[in-house]
Amino acid sequence: MRVLSVDTATRVLSVAVIENRTLLAELTVNHGQTHSTHLMPAIDAVLEHCRLCFKQLDGFAVCVGPGSFTGLRIGLSTIKGLAFAVSKPIAAISALDALAYQFPCVSHTICPMIDARKGEVYSAGYSFVAGELSQLWPASVSTPEAAVGDISAPRLFVGSGALLYRDRISDIAGDLALFASDGQDYIRAATIAMLGHRLLARQQGRPPSALNPWYIRASDATRRLSASARKK
Repeated sequence: MRVLSVDTATRVLSVAVIENRTLLAELTVNHGQTHSTHLMPAIDAVLEHCRLCFKQLDGFAVCVGPGSFTGLRIGLSTIKGLAFAVSKPIAAISALDALAYQFPCVSHTICPMIDARKGEVYSAGYSFVAGELSQLWPASVSTPEAAVGDISAPRLFVGSGALLYRDRISDIAGDLALFASDGQDYIRAATIAMLGHRLLARQQGRPPSALNPWYIRASDATRRLSASARKK
């Protein structure tokens, strides 16, 4: 099974292709420029390296959030259009799941954190049980301090939020706060593809029309409309 995957949830853009859970090609770019300019060229480049065309893919996998509202819309709209054009299913993958999944050898609780701006982070808790990723508490948006909570055992913090608020996390958790090594705080499209492959193999892919971004927090525009409606 060949799967093309995309992650645009943060400022890092990542695209990959796997075949039967073997990585064929991956391109990751972290230059802070808009994903709308570089996503399709990145997809074309990865497919060219694999000598594949869209019709030779068996499905797609895409990170649906949480993350940047604009970035998620760009990634999802692109993948939905491609999947619709070749009539292939899409696997929807959580950004927090993907970040945690990248640390299978960690015996401690894993707390992925994604910068949500406004002084907040998207976060959740995970651990590996018998080699399988298990979610310990649900995803939420909160201050970094609230995300750390009443920590009583070593915990790995990873992601753009962990990078941004490392000092504040350390002030609360002290030596109990562990952090990923340099270069491991971004979501890899290869991870999105591997998780997507599992869903697609179980016939749990979705048609493009059924796929929506997972924001957790309402956008500023939505909140302003809600406030205006309440005033009226």
